[in-house]
Amino acid sequence: MTKATAIHKPLTVKTTPIIHYEVAMSVPESHLFEVTLQVTNWQAAVLDLKMPVWTPGSYLVREYAKQIQDFRAQTSDEKKILFSRKLSKNHWQIETESVAEIKVKYRVFANDLTVRTNHLDATHGYFNGAALFFFIPGWEQESITVRIVPPKSDWLVSTALPEIKDKVNSFWAEDFDTLVDSPFEIGTHQVYDFEVLGKPHQLAIWGKGNANPTKIIADTRKIIEAEAKIYGGLPYESYLFLLHLSGSGFGGLEHKNSTSLNYPRFGFRAKDKYDRFMQLVAHEFFHLWNVKRIRPKALEKFDYEGENYTTSLWFCEGTTSYYDLLIPLRAKVYDPDGFLEALSKDLTKYLTTPGRKVQPLSESSFDAWIKLYRRDANSDNSQISYYLKGQMVSLLLDLLIRKRHQNQRSLDDVMKIMWQRFGKDEVGFTPEELLEVLESVAETDLSSFSDRYIDGLDELPFDEYLQPFGLKIKQIEDSEPVPYFGAKVVTKNGKDTIEFVENNSPAAIAGIDADDELLAIARMRVTADRLNERLKDYQAGDKISVTVFHQDELKTYQVKLGKPQPSSYQVVRIKSPSKEQVDLYSGWLKK
Repeated sequence: MTKATAIHKPLTVKTTPIIHYEVAMSVPESHLFEVTLQVTNWQAAVLDLKMPVWTPGSYLVREYAKQIQDFRAQTSDEKKILFSRKLSKNHWQIETESVAEIKVKYRVFANDLTVRTNHLDATHGYFNGAALFFFIPGWEQESITVRIVPPKSDWLVSTALPEIKDKVNSFWAEDFDTLVDSPFEIGTHQVYDFEVLGKPHQLAIWGKGNANPTKIIADTRKIIEAEAKIYGGLPYESYLFLLHLSGSGFGGLEHKNSTSLNYPRFGFRAKDKYDRFMQLVAHEFFHLWNVKRIRPKALEKFDYEGENYTTSLWFCEGTTSYYDLLIPLRAKVYDPDGFLEALSKDLTKYLTTPGRKVQPLSESSFDAWIKLYRRDANSDNSQISYYLKGQMVSLLLDLLIRKRHQNQRSLDDVMKIMWQRFGKDEVGFTPEELLEVLESVAETDLSSFSDRYIDGLDELPFDEYLQPFGLKIKQIEDSEPVPYFGAKVVTKNGKDTIEFVENNSPAAIAGIDADDELLAIARMRVTADRLNERLKDYQAGDKISVTVFHQDELKTYQVKLGKPQPSSYQVVRIKSPSKEQVDLYSGWLKK
């Protein structure tokens, strides 16, 4: 017998690359971040680098690569330039044959102060990972280190990423998703430490204004406690609130262990404005569960190169919007009257948006990428925000569940189950699974509800759902009724411009168009701020001549005015509510 000879093939070991970034800003007034990417242990013949085109939480392709300039690849000792080419809008490829250590330098223009972009000036530097860093395809799960090089010794660095021991201003990200999810604030901002439920928190404030950190922290602590109560604790070890005080900005972007907030610098003294800020805090903090961990299947794994479509953004954002009104109530930032006032404002926005009759809620979610953040003169006619209608649908679902179970169950129970089933392990949910959870809590078939109000265009039956709680919707009209014209006029660049014309309104039927410049009514000059006063001189059914510039051509239209329309809506208590109505109301808003 011949003995077989074993053949031993050499093992191919896949060496893991080491990825390190350095972010400098030597001339912050230039608005240019100077980024260096160092890749070591590289074995392939080419190195592909791709820049994300969007960032999670803001569903619009923003083309972050457009701000990159001065891209250069070289060996780590900087003695040899490596040939690189651009293969697409966000894709660079570098030839790396026999090169194990690569250094890539580029600069990023940063002069857009929003929560989803980058901003650098003489006072601070702020950036989002998606808008500053490349990822290496196939290696997104590898850890990444980041070193910040401030331009001045007194500039601080605030981020949710853990700092690397014994390395100043150096931080570690578990993977690229974590890096994207951890914005940086660098500068002379004020940092305030506080503790909630045994865990450390920080509030970092950049900018001047009338914000009161002591009051903000006290109310934020109560909001954190109220939200943690729903889910049974806090799913992080520490948390960072980044607050930018700007001239007129507004917005927030959620992250797993931090949030970025942008608010008008003098928007904290008036009660209604302060309450709005605390609603923003409640909204973004609620997201650390709902959407950052409890997220649709389409967002279970992020595709940073294109749209990630889902019909469930109404639950991610709309349900969160419902809770951002409810949580400050539970935290006693305001009382039930304050809650109903805030709800009435949002209800007014909803009921005065004609697009609610055109675009279903699920379609609004799906089309976020091309509609919500890309508004035009026809947007209010053709679409409805999934934030806004999602909030209203969530309100109805909460009331439905509460009524069926005498406040012993609520939308809170839906959130708890979604957390246990999907959030803890970050397993994406489908629309069918979401409906299943809603039905299990409500203990009723919600297919008709879903067909009519999520996938369909039926008007939401507010009074039907509010009545068991002793509430109803009241239409508010001006003391002096204004005949219906159907156009919104604003003053822009010294001109009174028609910004929006409602479909089938008297203005639309007459032929008046958005972007027309309003000049006169009945041959007498009229301005945006005086339009309603002029219209009060007429009655419904009257015909008036309206003169405009239409594409620089002088035109006069005959407009037949319609019946006055409600200017706003309020949720009010009904007279003489029954004991059952009082009990349901108290269990919802006074517990």
